[in-house]
Amino acid sequence: MEILVNGQKRQLNPQTTIRALLEELEFSPVRVAVEVNRQVVPRAKHAEHLLQQGDEVEVVTLVGGGSGMENVSENRWDKPWKIGPFEFKSRLITGTGKYPSLELMRECMEESACEVTTVAVRRERLVDREGRNILDFLDLNNLTILPNTAGCFCADDAIRVAKLGRELLENLGNPGAKWVKLECLGDTKTLLPDPGATLEATRELVKDGFIVLVYTSDDPIQAKRLKDLGAASVMPAGSPIGSGQGVLNPNNIRIILEYLKENDPDYPVIVDAGVGSASDVASAMELGCDGVLLNTAIAHAQDPLRMARAMRLSCEAGRLSFLSGRIPRKLYASASSPMEGRIRLSGTY
Repeated sequence: MEILVNGQKRQLNPQTTIRALLEELEFSPVRVAVEVNRQVVPRAKHAEHLLQQGDEVEVVTLVGGGSGMENVSENRWDKPWKIGPFEFKSRLITGTGKYPSLELMRECMEESACEVTTVAVRRERLVDREGRNILDFLDLNNLTILPNTAGCFCADDAIRVAKLGRELLENLGNPGAKWVKLECLGDTKTLLPDPGATLEATRELVKDGFIVLVYTSDDPIQAKRLKDLGAASVMPAGSPIGSGQGVLNPNNIRIILEYLKENDPDYPVIVDAGVGSASDVASAMELGCDGVLLNTAIAHAQDPLRMARAMRLSCEAGRLSFLSGRIPRKLYASASSPMEGRIRLSGTY
């Protein structure tokens, strides 16, 4: 007799059961489901169900969703990243400002798993209203302190503050004495960097032996100039400091990455400022940025401790997503399950 098995004609002896058919096909009964004439036949009845002339049989199993990919590159696991002589596993850098308490700041840092934190070099910043030193709440054995020149509006002031920060950290024996996060602001309203002053301060600090990480706008030309001056890392703003707007101009960030990483793929580009949520961090990392520096997004969140964890996970997720290589965007759908091997359908397709 003749039947159809998965759309193919097949000759069988009369009195053939489903069980016998599966044995002939070398299918394990526990790994398949069988339908005869659009009716599922339970495995318990395979041995007694006799197939008849003209029966339409579907034998299906579970397969991985989607068709096989072609030209898959070899696995690319993340590796520690480097800024000058420093090497870190965490790509999230946090700030120390704006927290309701030093205790909460410390807890959030632990939850974020950051290895670098920024500290502004200020009189009032080093001691709170109760006379407690912020350094008492930082794990100096595990954290590398990144002193910054926040609040400086000219090159001379930024250079002075950088040298003060170096002195402070040398006294503490912290390796962060070797570097500085340079900020030369243009005005108090936007807190955007002054391009000329930033270039001038970068030049002088590099000459003085500093490892300079530079806060800049998302201007690719300025970013390239800063790298050419010897900046160890360029840190374009996603949006104005503390605004929470995320990365407003991803195309400029892409161009910066292209310019700065040409023939130097490990050159660190860090999005600095403007992120407000975990998705902002993930988006920055998916662009190919090497890290994200943030403060307000955690410190001013309704639940800073939860947000610290969210930022940690989103930074890791965004990085892995970038390394994995996203699928191309397409106008039309592409079925995730194979079209082959379907049961005979009544519909048009």
